[in-house]
Amino acid sequence: MPIVVNLDVMMARRKMSLNELSEKVDLTLSNLSILKTGKARAIRFSTLEAICKALDCQPADILEYVPEKDRPTGN
Repeated sequence: MPIVVNLDVMMARRKMSLNELSEKVDLTLSNLSILKTGKARAIRFSTLEAICKALDCQPADILEYVPEKDRPTGN
């Protein structure tokens, strides 16, 4: 998928754990983990807003468009 989720990068920059973010955005650890690993197929704007507020960032800091042809292969 050409949308890459950089949630782990922003969490590291803010020195925030998954547990702490989960509490701040009122999202279960499992749902947040699915989003963090890039396995989510959708995100609600309200969830994105809560994450951006908690991490003091912009949506573009978390979501990135990388065309398939520009993505590194997993080899």
